[in-house]
Amino acid sequence: MDSYEKLLEKARKELPELAVGSERFNIEKIKGHLEGNKTVLVNLKKIAKDLGRDENHLLKYLLRELATPGKVVRDRVFLGTKIPASAINKKIKKYVSEFVLCSECGKPDTNLVEEKGIVHLKCLACGVKKPVKTI
Repeated sequence: MDSYEKLLEKARKELPELAVGSERFNIEKIKGHLEGNKTVLVNLKKIAKDLGRDENHLLKYLLRELATPGKVVRDRVFLGTKIPASAINKKIKKYVSEFVLCSECGKPDTNLVEEKGIVHLKCLACGVKKPVKTI
């Protein structure tokens, strides 16, 4: 019995420290700056990659939600008006809740799948499939 206690104590010492307060799924904040009366976003491509979504899908959603014209030039996104980063981050969170997170289990392990002209959000964790609105 004594050896079991020693082995248990040894195992506990060798366990890695738990990361406090960190989640498995974090959304990076948008980075950008103003050029005249335009907003330039420099990390939208990375955010889309982290979310596992196509950059054009995320951009199309943001342009519609923010009611502004925009275009991609190399790795940057130019929006036609001045928009605060807080407003863009809020729209990205809304995008994540609609097109990334599973409505049943809340996990981000999902794919957008098109079947018979309807786009579905398919969860790889729990298997649920629900239709999402088109952009």
